[in-house]
Amino acid sequence: MSEHADVVIAGARCAGSAAATALARQGRRVIAVDPARFPSTTVSTHLLFAGGVAELARVGALERVEKAGAPRLSRAHVGGPGLDAGGGYTPVDGIDYGMCVRRAALDTALVETARESGAEIREGHRVIDLLWERDRAVGVRVRDPKGQEYEIRAHLVVGADGRRSTVARLVGAEHPRITHANGRACYYAYYEDPRDEWRSTAAMWLTGYELGNAFPCDGGLAMVLLMPPVERVADFRGNLEAEFDRTVGLVPGLAARLEGCTRTTKIVSSAEHPSYFRRSSGPGWVLVGDAGHFKDPVTAQGIRDAVRFGRLLGETAAVLDDQVALDRATRAWERKRDEQCVHTYHWTNLLGRGDGLAHVQFELLRALIGGPRGVRGLLEVYSRIRDPRETLAVNGLARAAVRALRHNPAERTAVLAGVGSAVRELAQNRGEAKRLLA
Repeated sequence: MSEHADVVIAGARCAGSAAATALARQGRRVIAVDPARFPSTTVSTHLLFAGGVAELARVGALERVEKAGAPRLSRAHVGGPGLDAGGGYTPVDGIDYGMCVRRAALDTALVETARESGAEIREGHRVIDLLWERDRAVGVRVRDPKGQEYEIRAHLVVGADGRRSTVARLVGAEHPRITHANGRACYYAYYEDPRDEWRSTAAMWLTGYELGNAFPCDGGLAMVLLMPPVERVADFRGNLEAEFDRTVGLVPGLAARLEGCTRTTKIVSSAEHPSYFRRSSGPGWVLVGDAGHFKDPVTAQGIRDAVRFGRLLGETAAVLDDQVALDRATRAWERKRDEQCVHTYHWTNLLGRGDGLAHVQFELLRALIGGPRGVRGLLEVYSRIRDPRETLAVNGLARAAVRALRHNPAERTAVLAGVGSAVRELAQNRGEAKRLLA
């Protein structure tokens, strides 16, 4: 037997719940299924800059999210050898703070917002196949928690089921249109955080090749995120906890920040997480969130984009009953996403490198923060109100390279190699963007 809905969504986390909320508010019948039972966590660095918090407000979830108790991060700190700078945000829709909310609380708030809007969220249910008619997706086959299978037919199938998307595989979009390997691994854990003087500050330190972060979050905790070069993954495999603690010590600013703090959780790791754009729309189907596009977590843009483009997808509801108009609308939505994300994608890939370019990145940061807008100018890029290409001009890169060579003479070969490959990558980026938006 088949059920009928206007839209069926595989996945009910950030992108899926945002899409379900927007669609349900327009009077559409929406069913979202997710194998998780909420509250439920997932691997995620879950930092939001002001632009990301503004997206939570736009989808109507911010009040619920704030009830989780995460502090408002009204300041950002950037540190490293000879660099110790802080500053606040240019407001986005009146919001001048970031937040770091653990995914169990964040995703539950988004699910509850979708339910309040009229969407049906089925927990513990998993999409296992698609229904097709004349090469058009017309629904899904679902397995419930008892192992029983059933069908949901719909005008639109939305894949919001993450990087390993079942929907992407079933529609033949699993292989990316463009992709980029990550240059840094991720290791994070939560610490009890009694340091009140830091509770409103998201902090980052770049020291040599090491990148360390501390983000105060809900539960009186701070998320400590280490992003060493991928070449060091083998070090962590030997003794994860010991290498984590040793790496904290390689970043003196982070080590000082954590004085008096105690690690209270296991360490979560992600060694391989390539960035990509997948083909994200087709006859009767669309991919949102990480299912369609993923950026390296080094710039913390994933949740912001998942919520934003999930919500924007909901604006296609007016044409759901017209297949031709619907396919045209989802293609336009995909192009809008690509246009708004591709330059941030390329910027993120360059920032995510852990090779000799790290020394140049540090000098670029120092120059940007030393400008008239200080840290605020950097935060405008992270909040997506300033074009990241302004920070990656070749002449600025060359000046930063000269400073990096002067400050790190022993790393001359690595710095020159990093700069050379970065210049080639910048040239390739223009071609990639043209192909993506063609």
